Amino acid sequence: MAKDKKQPRPKAETPKGFRDYFGQDVTERRDMLDRIAQVYHRHGFDPLETSAVETVEALGKFLPDVDRPNAGVFAWQEEAVPGGGTAGDWLALRYDLTAPLARVAAQYRNDLPSPYRRFAMGPVWRNEKPGPGRFRQFYQCDADTVGSASVAADAEICGMLADALEGVGIDRGDYLVRINNRKVLNGVLEAAQVREDQAEDVLRQIDKFDKVGREGVLALLTTGRLDDSGARIDGVGLSEAQAGPVLAFLEAKGADNAATLDNLSAAVGGSAIGAEGVDELRQIAAMLAAMGVAEDRAVIDPAVVRGLGYYTGPVFEAELTFEILDEKGRKRQFGSVAGGGRYDGLVERFTGQKVPATGVSIGVDRLLAALRAKGLAGAEVAGPVVVTVMDRDRMSDYQSMAADLRAAGIRAEVYLGNPKNFGNQLKYADKRGAPVAIIQGGDEAERGVVQVKDLILGAKIAAEASVEEWKSQPAQTEVARADLVAEVRRIIG
Repeated sequence: MAKDKKQPRPKAETPKGFRDYFGQDVTERRDMLDRIAQVYHRHGFDPLETSAVETVEALGKFLPDVDRPNAGVFAWQEEAVPGGGTAGDWLALRYDLTAPLARVAAQYRNDLPSPYRRFAMGPVWRNEKPGPGRFRQFYQCDADTVGSASVAADAEICGMLADALEGVGIDRGDYLVRINNRKVLNGVLEAAQVREDQAEDVLRQIDKFDKVGREGVLALLTTGRLDDSGARIDGVGLSEAQAGPVLAFLEAKGADNAATLDNLSAAVGGSAIGAEGVDELRQIAAMLAAMGVAEDRAVIDPAVVRGLGYYTGPVFEAELTFEILDEKGRKRQFGSVAGGGRYDGLVERFTGQKVPATGVSIGVDRLLAALRAKGLAGAEVAGPVVVTVMDRDRMSDYQSMAADLRAAGIRAEVYLGNPKNFGNQLKYADKRGAPVAIIQGGDEAERGVVQVKDLILGAKIAAEASVEEWKSQPAQTEVARADLVAEVRRIIG
């Protein structure tokens, strides 16, 4: 009789495009998000947690329509499972936090307050090709107001974003919230007499202003240009006269908000929709000033053009203005860490009624990288005090010590490995980043004392001190068992 073949062992590896997070990474991200949540809470926003799984139908227009409903997301079809959904329905992991908000706003519209302010933080998944710094699972941090058409909601989001950046430790002067309005650009396109079939191409070329400058955008809007490799890039086909209002829009940034707004008024000419957008920006600027958000924190800036194909009104992004060294040792500005704006149609797919909304999304990994670059995160997270085990039969005594430390608010654990080799226990404490080790053998127990070993000081002495200095400041002290908590608190304090 043939023997069954052994099943190959599974590979212990993370799937491509995913990653594992360990203690310090998780702690730093949690602390940062907790600080942001405190700011959002103070502004009257409520937390919302939604399921990681949505129906593909609810995820909406951002997905392919018919042939491949699972493209771009991790999706599957329901099977005939008792108590489950309808067999054949497509389900998917959420790819952002906005689509679930649309579903919630429609599903609970009779129960939720209107306007509804919410913030959400959590992982999202995208079934896309991974690459350097591009993962298939990542965190998002969103805040949105659903149900208010007032630009006061946009101003509130911008002010709250500035407060959130300062809340995590970014200093004033190291960030700037920049604000624009899609209606202004619509007015510019109208003033330039851009045809509807040209509008998307014009938006695409406007987005290149930071890279190619005025003359480059002028060429791209009109007859075209050669790129750095010498290849020909076709232009949109506008005349230079048509391109004039577009360039005026891009160069409208003035010495202050008042000057910028005057320049934008000139750029939109007689366009009614453009004038409406400029007026909305004036209102936002006035409200931010009233909220104490000065122009060194949030400013009107026509250069904010990303996302204008999606947003319908005010649009904003938060940019970190300090410099860092890249992988080649060159100085560069850190750049954008958040973006958002006003959008229509959030709930309309579900209810048939337009529900105005505005919101912002913070790039969690990117903001955390910025905090590390500024030295505001990345410090060593202290491990627990480790109570070593000298006698297996006295485990209850060791657990009692750890319990006393924890009751005093001190992180502590008992060593639960093989206690035979004491050196391995200290190696374990070192790997855990423990600041202190507690030692009590039979002799100490009889005398009612414990040995408290300062591991941080001990490592420093071992690396730097002479024998005489080591003798004059020992890293291990003996204290009464009743003084254990006070001695540990003294060391780690």
